[in-house]
Formats: sequence, structure tokens, C-alpha cells
Amino acid sequence: MGLQLKFNLILAACFLFGLLLSSIIFYQLSRREALDQLQAQIDVLRSQALSIRRYTSEEIQPLLADQSTVQFLPQTVPSFSAQTVFRNFRERYPQFFYKEAALNPTNPSDQAKDWELEILENLRRNPTIERDVRIRNTENGTFYTATYPLVIRNADCLTCHSTPEKAPPSLVALYGPKNGFGWKMNETVAAQIISVPMSDADAKIWKSFIVFISITSGIFLGLLVLLDFMLYKLVIFPVRKMATTAEIVSMGDESAPEYQYPASDEVGSLSKSFNRMRRSLDSAMKMLESS
Repeated sequence: MGLQLKFNLILAACFLFGLLLSSIIFYQLSRREALDQLQAQIDVLRSQALSIRRYTSEEIQPLLADQSTVQFLPQTVPSFSAQTVFRNFRERYPQFFYKEAALNPTNPSDQAKDWELEILENLRRNPTIERDVRIRNTENGTFYTATYPLVIRNADCLTCHSTPEKAPPSLVALYGPKNGFGWKMNETVAAQIISVPMSDADAKIWKSFIVFISITSGIFLGLLVLLDFMLYKLVIFPVRKMATTAEIVSMGDESAPEYQYPASDEVGSLSKSFNRMRRSLDSAMKMLESS
């Protein structure tokens, strides 16, 4: 195995190790950045939902309070307004998901189901959790899901959700006396669940990853060609010339010309030492022949 091949194998091994390590780090950083971007999308969607809830509570409820005593209007409920607006939003972006899921909702459509129920139960068991973040794999793709607990902090909420007797008659007439009651102060009764698709984020990660691998590999190949050329020109070629000369001289042929290496580096020093040794050998041979 030649020196140049050994050099290339060692360099290739170092490159593959470095590429593997840097690829893992690059992928982790890219994924972390993608998740941060998805969380930023969720933060925007949640801020919009909270703004709608606040607008409904402060503007719509007082405006329609008198009418709601005669006929209960779901439009005056902050949760109903936020989810209705998001349903309209999903007409253009169907992959996004927003729901205010509850264990015991007044409106049956808000009932927590399957994985929603699992998250909500986890939030109830751990009241110190401010946000539950999960990556869910579904038949429709992978989703980044953030869930925020909805806790009863305002006693006014219990007006409609403590007992059927204390609730507005119009609400009981619309939804019945069985659901949405028995809520207590400081209890996690529901959760805001927001999901955004990870398909675009994953595609960007892999696209960036492929670009990174391609650029890194291209740079390595370019450096390998350059280093191979420099190794051959500065080391391999001079050493081969001196080896060829040494072989010719060792066979008794003194006509082989000396090889003069132009530089003054280590190979140049070796070349000068080799030539001095050859001249010394020639002088010794001539002295033996004349004796």
C-alpha cells in the first residue's frame, strides 16, 4: 500500500467521522430551530384565541346580556367564539387544529376525546404544568401539539357552571341540566389544544441537511484533490526520484544524475544528504579501485 493511498484512507476516515459528528449536531440544531418556529406559530394562534375570548367577554357579553336571559346565545361564550373563528380559519389551513377540550363541557362538541382526554387528565394531575408539548404521529401526518390548561380563576364563571339551579334558565333550556356543572374554583376544567403540522418543517430540515452534506462533501473532495496534488509534488515525486537513483547506484551504475530538490524543507535536506552520501560512496569506491 503506497503512502498516498494510506494518506487518502486516513483522511477519508477522519472526514467520515467528522461528517457523522457534525451531521448529528447540525440535525439536532435544525430540529430545535424548527420546533421553536412551530412553537412561535402556536404562540401567535393562542394569542389570537385569547384576544377573541377577551373581546367576547368584554364587548359581546355585556351587549347581549339582556337578550341572553330570554334565549341563551352561544356567541356570548368566549370559548364558542374562539373555536368558531378558528373553524373559519381552518377552511384555508385545514392542517391546523384548535380546540378547547373539557372533561365536563356544557356544549357536547367540546368533550375531550381519546388523546385529548389523556393530556387533560395529565394537566389535572399536575397543576404546576403551564404547557404540555407533544409530537403526535397520526394517519394525516406528524403534528406539533401544545396544550394549555384552562383553570377557573374568576368566580363569575361558576354562575353558569356550579349547579343547574344557579345557571341561567335559558342555558339549561338549550343544553340541559346534566352537563357543564360541578366546576370549582382553581380547578382545571378544560384545555386549549393547538396543533400545527410538522410536514413543512421536516421538509426544510431534510433539505438543509442534504445541502449541508453536499457542500461539506464537495469541500472535502476539493481539499482531497488539492492535498493529493501537493503530497505528490512535494513528497511522493521527490522520494520516488531519490529511490530510483538509489536503486540505479546500488546496481553499480554511476551515470545516474543527482536529483536536486529546489526547496529547503525537510525533503530538500534529505535530497542534499542523499547526494552527499552518494558522492562519498563514489569517492570510497574510487579509492578502493586505485589501491
